[in-house]
Amino acid sequence: MTTSLPPLVSDGRLLVAEVFGPTFQGEGPSAGQQAMFVRLSRCNLRCPGCDTPYTWDTRRYDLREHTVVTSVDAVAAQVLASSPRLVVITGGEPLLQQENLTALADRLAAAGRQVEIETNGTIAPSPALTTVVARFNVSPKLLSFAATGDRPVNGEALAAFVATGRAVFKFVVSGPGDFDEIAGLVERYGLAPVWVMPEGTRSGLLVADLRALADETLRRGWNLTGRLHVLLWEDARGR
Repeated sequence: MTTSLPPLVSDGRLLVAEVFGPTFQGEGPSAGQQAMFVRLSRCNLRCPGCDTPYTWDTRRYDLREHTVVTSVDAVAAQVLASSPRLVVITGGEPLLQQENLTALADRLAAAGRQVEIETNGTIAPSPALTTVVARFNVSPKLLSFAATGDRPVNGEALAAFVATGRAVFKFVVSGPGDFDEIAGLVERYGLAPVWVMPEGTRSGLLVADLRALADETLRRGWNLTGRLHVLLWEDARGR
């Protein structure tokens, strides 16, 4: 089913796909920590292997059925009603809603929460957002993962994330051939620290892929992350 994308709101509201938790952060430096998740809707990329297509794919989803338009205050209240200190804001691509995202992050940080934002790295963060975010988990999309016709790498935006001093760079690897592409991006834009993560939403395949990537990741001097939520719950939504 298809529908046109409504405009992103700019009146203190957010396009939200789901708020869930407490659960565990599944990836990257904070893996294993209890967390609340806010998943915003809409994305500027069309990755075929995306595991949250209901946030953007109008060919398969009526996005109106998978989106709640709600206030920053309401989202903050829902998150703050639970105990985890870590809050992960993900998508979709959260920085498409940067103004209202900043208001939400500011509200959560003022309440003592540690805010992490998952982003594809194509939109530069504003100074206002940077001051209230503990970490940007930046995941540039490699050619093996990106859709034909998309522009998955924005060098100016990546440089802006590096300049924050609050970014880590996480790459989804589909096979050994991706390592050289990662190395080129790391060298060109000064990306560090680097985390490598296998693609996959099934625990058995994920474990096999982790083993396949481990030695080369060590050789390159990078970090390796699994997907804890997949190991625990496979591809269950809202976990």
